Amino acid sequence: MHRRKNGANSMTMRSNKANNSNYFSNLESGNLSRGETNSNIMEQQNNERIADLSEQVARLKGLTIDIGNEVREQNSLLDNMGDNFGNVGDLLNGTMRRIGTLLDRGGAKHMFYLVGFVVAVMVFLYWVMKHKS
Repeated sequence: MHRRKNGANSMTMRSNKANNSNYFSNLESGNLSRGETNSNIMEQQNNERIADLSEQVARLKGLTIDIGNEVREQNSLLDNMGDNFGNVGDLLNGTMRRIGTLLDRGGAKHMFYLVGFVVAVMVFLYWVMKHKS
């Protein structure tokens, strides 16, 4: 995740510190009324909350950008997989066409070889699965 620093946040923090020092100097000298004191405290709290919210917004923006990049990458990967599956389908169609041609020309002898080959492959796969577990 990307963490961005916002120049406006540091400016806000500096102005908050300046306001705080003015506030406390006026408070010590007794220049502020109770209403002004409460409004200054509330304004300070609001400024702190605004700074926190802008940090959270910056983090969410970075996260959103990262998610968008990931989605584009995944879409590209899925498009490539779709193309590859299309090529495999074409290969299988060609193979099936050749098997059909072989069966049409060869008669019963080639059919016997084909069935024997399929049975041998099935027996081999069964043997591999049985000894694997």
